[in-house]
Amino acid sequence: MKFVYSGKDVVSDSLKARAEKKLSKLERYFTQEPEAIVRFRQQRGGRNIAEVTMSVNGLILRAEEDSNDMYLSIDRAVDKLESQIRRYRTKMGKQIREARAEAEPAVEPVYEEANYDVVRTKKFAVKPMEVDDAITQMELLGHNFFLFMNSETETMNVLYRRNDGSYGLLIPEE
Repeated sequence: MKFVYSGKDVVSDSLKARAEKKLSKLERYFTQEPEAIVRFRQQRGGRNIAEVTMSVNGLILRAEEDSNDMYLSIDRAVDKLESQIRRYRTKMGKQIREARAEAEPAVEPVYEEANYDVVRTKKFAVKPMEVDDAITQMELLGHNFFLFMNSETETMNVLYRRNDGSYGLLIPEE
């Protein structure tokens, strides 16, 4: 397994060893070598956050856990990843078994399209503004996301509130 670590003044050899030991147990679920990106963060109030992102064969799994102890955060994040892997494997195995049971070579399978109902449509004027103004506007509205025209790049951007209370910005590629 390939490992990439990041963290500010937090990454120690013992944390790396713990993460490698725990994550190497997950290799048994994969035929190809997965890559794991491990991020360690400390926040005020003694919160130690371990974030693990694994990618293999186009499948991306992510877990983030926080606690008072970084080692406990690592353990919980790996447990969460293992649960996600088991769920995914069960789902894929079930789909394969159903496909084999229902497969008839002469008849093409008919796929039903998912039916999604739009329950509300809202129109609003999009005004050019800076990111700081968009954050203020989003907070005033009490929303978790906000679509706006970025005055600096002159493109449509989406501003959103992350789980940790910070903000994310989605910018289209040119």
